[in-house]
Amino acid sequence: METYLKVKVHAGEKKNKLVQKAPDTFEIWVKAPAEQGRANEAVRTLLAEHLGVAENKLSLIKGATSPAKIFLKR
Repeated sequence: METYLKVKVHAGEKKNKLVQKAPDTFEIWVKAPAEQGRANEAVRTLLAEHLGVAENKLSLIKGATSPAKIFLKR
């Protein structure tokens, strides 16, 4: 089943943290800087770990250069 996940990202923080605001909404803080896709990869890793799925099951479909992102979970 495909699910869209809304994520608000704070890059360049002191520690990684994930807060689930609703079943499909998350706020995530990552240490990785928002450059060359590093923060996006860190967010995908944390989100996959939290959801208990493989990273390749999550695709960033909107917001590659924005703090507001939408991931597709397959």
